Amino acid sequence: MIRLWGVRISLHPFFVIIMLASLATGHFIELITLFAIVFIHECGHAAAAALLGCRVLSIQMLPFGGVAVIEDGGRLTAGREIIIALAGPLQNILMVGITMLLQYANLGDPVFLKYIIQGNLLIALFNLLPVLPLDGGKIVQALVSLIAPYYTTLMWTYRISILCSTGVILFAISKWITGDYGLPLNILLIGLFLFYSNVTDYRNVPYRFIRFLMNREGAFAHHAATGSLAQPIISFPAKPLDTILRLLKREKYHMVYVMNRQGRIMAVLPEQRIIGSYFKQNTDKL
Repeated sequence: MIRLWGVRISLHPFFVIIMLASLATGHFIELITLFAIVFIHECGHAAAAALLGCRVLSIQMLPFGGVAVIEDGGRLTAGREIIIALAGPLQNILMVGITMLLQYANLGDPVFLKYIIQGNLLIALFNLLPVLPLDGGKIVQALVSLIAPYYTTLMWTYRISILCSTGVILFAISKWITGDYGLPLNILLIGLFLFYSNVTDYRNVPYRFIRFLMNREGAFAHHAATGSLAQPIISFPAKPLDTILRLLKREKYHMVYVMNRQGRIMAVLPEQRIIGSYFKQNTDKL
């Protein structure tokens, strides 16, 4: 692990093993080139996050790519998340453009320059697939959060991503069973990695939702400053607090209208009052 401008740069143990194996197989130059492409891709995410006021904790190099870990302190809106997600593939497009200029000027090895272009396009297109935790999946999740409650967004985007990851695994196995190309090990490993990552994140949805609730004070300050209208939520006195909170939308501020069975309004509560009661209720249980 090293630090660069205050950001931790870490290598996954399996990534190191693959790098060492490339030395034995004679593919070190190709692999180190892909490593550089992926690293620049992740630096694009990190730079965009830093420019938008988010704290970048680390950049982790994994066996099948990398990930920039960004601290969400309530500043990471859907729009900012989309910008950060697009910043990675944008670096790949810029590298393709620079490499094409080098080709046009007859500078460098043509075969190696072609490899750089293909590597950048492959990484950019792969990351834009609408599957979490890839950039395309994050973009889709951010867009869905604009129209659906945040809890519902988390649950269903991860479920769909798990289903898509399973499809990648089954596709690789089917190719092996039919004997078309043998066992496509790279596709199988990518599918397994995506499946494991999505299952892990799906199990952590309750913790991510709690973090979302803890950062809602920032949403109140933003909507109060802009004077935007509050989104109403209709509830009944016996309705559990967690059920009400699961109706909160990421980009909206909410007022909860508590009604009796006759349809009369008994109370109008701001969302932070419900959030505060929810945390107090759970603290009292401990």
